[in-house]
Amino acid sequence: MYPSGQYGLTAIFVLNFLYLIRFIIHQVMSEETSTEEQSTKKDTKKGAKAEMSFLDHLETLRWHIIKSALAICIFATLAYIYSDFVWNSIIIPPKEHDFWSSRMLIQFSNFLGLHSNGLNVHPIQLINFNLSGQFMVDLWTAVIGGFIIAFPYVVYQFWSFIKPALYENERKHASGAVAVMSGLFLIGVLFGYYFIAPFTLDWLGNYSISKAVVNQISILSYISSVTSIVIASGISFELPVVVYFLSKVGLLTPRFMRKYRRHAYVLLLVFAAIIAPPDVLSLTIVTIPLIILYEIGVFISIRVDKANKRRLENI
Repeated sequence: MYPSGQYGLTAIFVLNFLYLIRFIIHQVMSEETSTEEQSTKKDTKKGAKAEMSFLDHLETLRWHIIKSALAICIFATLAYIYSDFVWNSIIIPPKEHDFWSSRMLIQFSNFLGLHSNGLNVHPIQLINFNLSGQFMVDLWTAVIGGFIIAFPYVVYQFWSFIKPALYENERKHASGAVAVMSGLFLIGVLFGYYFIAPFTLDWLGNYSISKAVVNQISILSYISSVTSIVIASGISFELPVVVYFLSKVGLLTPRFMRKYRRHAYVLLLVFAAIIAPPDVLSLTIVTIPLIILYEIGVFISIRVDKANKRRLENI
């Protein structure tokens, strides 16, 4: 029922991406070692860790992945146990007319002196085609919920894998990385849930090419759309963190981000059009936060670039 091959390829890509990040950080940081850092015991221990073989890195990564998978399984089990609450209080409401986003849209329209009926005036009617359909969807939803809830711990495991590649002063500056990444992901998930998902459901759920065609939305299609929107929104809000790490290893500079700002805006608009319905209001709601995140990334890149230059001057 689900494209397991696709997720398998995604998992392989993620594993290689994580190892690549750690390898790059090791290489860059080893070239910028200062005399003071080389003379300390901490750096001696760190240098020993940096000499780990490829198989040692993979073994370390394997245990971090196992711990993350166990955390996801635990929270997925809890989500499955409380599936009634998850479905009736979290998943189903975005398609209803009295959802928070719909009520806020009506109030905002009234404040501007405009008229709006809100969202999902005609709520989507969900149906199930397969005998095991509802069970499989419930199971899959529990896994997604487990991942979202366990995300801070997964980030912590990711950080524990990357952390040995950093020097002591780098660790201090990035001590709040787990909290920042978790917070940004949570904000992105909430943004996708309260803003992108209701507008998408309203537009696509009521789109019709002819009165002769009746929309009968399967529960699988509904949950796939909602979860993909929420997860994509959460990941997109990690843009400042990605900019920080790329700037730290010298792969991204403020000059580059400023020079190609217009191109970036176009790409952000395309990305917004993918995860949101193609109407002006929805595109605006999704694009503006992405642009703000990009500008925050420019500011972060400037700060990191200055710090890198100061460190090189002190060597």
